[in-house]
Amino acid sequence: MINKVILIGNVGADPEVRALEGGVKVARIRVATTERIYNRQTQEARDHTEWHSVTLWRSLADVADRFVRKGSQVYVEGRIRSRDWTDEAGNKRFAIEILADDLKLLGRKQEGTGAPLSGTTYGTAPAGAPAQAQYGAPQTASQPAYGAPAAPQQPAAPATPMEDPDDLPF
Repeated sequence: MINKVILIGNVGADPEVRALEGGVKVARIRVATTERIYNRQTQEARDHTEWHSVTLWRSLADVADRFVRKGSQVYVEGRIRSRDWTDEAGNKRFAIEILADDLKLLGRKQEGTGAPLSGTTYGTAPAGAPAQAQYGAPQTASQPAYGAPAAPQQPAAPATPMEDPDDLPF
């Protein structure tokens, strides 16, 4: 089964960030996505905006706290979760939220925030990944992504046809 969500939208308010008892940081952002709907009968187009609650944990919450602000354009990849509870007044409540696995800051660098350049990726790496690639470490163009081979320090000697597996005679 697959439960995957990809959103590109604008943040509606500054992140709500808190620390739990164990020191684990959690943040919540509201992301607006807008689609244009065209009515063929009336020949009119109208915009439909959908608001999504996104929950970010640990280092992603730290990134949201430091760099995400109202109006920021973000790319969020995660999973849908639904939950229900009874509030203080005894009413049954229900919510659908996105649990973020990956966060990318899009758009321009915001003045005075120290936010990284656009396209910076924050997310989790598979188990056993190097410490700098795990739990929200930024990956920029100068750093290879986890699992990508490192750039050689010295130019390699050209491969002979017998050594190159892509150079097949057929």
